[in-house]
Amino acid sequence: MSSNVSADLIWEITRSQNAYLVKRTYGGAAQFSRDPLNLTNLHSRKYAGFANTKAIGVAPAEKGGVQVITKKAGSANKPATGLTTVTYGGNKTSRKTYKNIANQAAKSGYRADLRAAAVSRASAIRRSQRAVKPEPERKLRGNAAKRAAASA
Repeated sequence: MSSNVSADLIWEITRSQNAYLVKRTYGGAAQFSRDPLNLTNLHSRKYAGFANTKAIGVAPAEKGGVQVITKKAGSANKPATGLTTVTYGGNKTSRKTYKNIANQAAKSGYRADLRAAAVSRASAIRRSQRAVKPEPERKLRGNAAKRAAASA
């Protein structure tokens, strides 16, 4: 079962005004999107989760890790049950997480064109969840610096 209206028509009607659109007047008047199912946060037809019948979103999970949200293709008339969520915990290796996300996006014939964007989004989220390494103490260079540090 699909929506009564095509995804192209939905995009044409809502592309200039919708709740997710962020317009900038500086920086070349770029347009961005806050859509949770938009992997690149760019306002374009390809990545618009609200306009496509199939969409993928990647978000941080509560206790570390990554949460992958997919839109069910046949549930346009039932928005409450229209999303499927899979969580990959922070204890799982990054490589396994990326492989599972890539398989979820492309192997089952869902949206192969979003595979790279989904994996890069998950990679950025996992990188942001890592603990920051403390900066090592700077080594003194030269005899004059060592003497000055010893006297101080």
